[in-house]
Amino acid sequence: MSAAPAPEHRPRVLLVDDDATITAHLPAVMARSGLDVEVAEDGVQALESIARSRPELVVLDVLMPRMDGREALRRIRADDRWLPVILLTEVGETFERAAALDEGADDYLTKPFDPVELLARARAVLRRSGDGTVPLSAAAGLRAGQLSLDRPARRVHLAGRERSLTPRAFALLEFLMSHPQEAFPRERLLQTVWGFEAVVTTRAVDHRVAEIRRVLEDDAADPRYLETVPGAGYRFRAPVVRA
Repeated sequence: MSAAPAPEHRPRVLLVDDDATITAHLPAVMARSGLDVEVAEDGVQALESIARSRPELVVLDVLMPRMDGREALRRIRADDRWLPVILLTEVGETFERAAALDEGADDYLTKPFDPVELLARARAVLRRSGDGTVPLSAAAGLRAGQLSLDRPARRVHLAGRERSLTPRAFALLEFLMSHPQEAFPRERLLQTVWGFEAVVTTRAVDHRVAEIRRVLEDDAADPRYLETVPGAGYRFRAPVVRA
């Protein structure tokens, strides 16, 4: 008689939000997609739940009473174990979003959001961070072959020689290198790198990609680094490690 198959692993997710509409309906949607969901209403409850149940992912609202999401994130990052965090931010809160990402969030989603988009982001973050180590999105330096990127110094080197990029092109390369092998549509890159307040079109993304390719001597027809994915946007194709 053959042994029964092992039960499918259901990642444990902690959803932290003081919006009753979200906490009443979103957990059921996430559960139907294979996630075990626990709910907390603020940062204080979140830290208590993390200590008790050790979730594999935290979906964390920024604006909450008692302890907001940024303070909760700082305290989570004080732990030796790297716990993946997706932030839920408000439209127009560019400073809050940028500051929290600098403090170690793995991704963000702006309210109001589509639950399908949240699930897609959650799966991507779990894939990237499943080993419990500091993800590429928080590493001080990144390296892909002869290409290296120094976040604190805002410098890029190729084959030992420094290459000059405009600030926006640097930010775009930084984001794509932090998420290798993932294809991002132009709209997502525009929101992430330029922010919602920027009055620009998706052509701005194409211009900065062209700049990066020119500076890195990367052939669009046979790319080493930035690949155009038809119908999906752009992807950093080379393997990336923490430098």
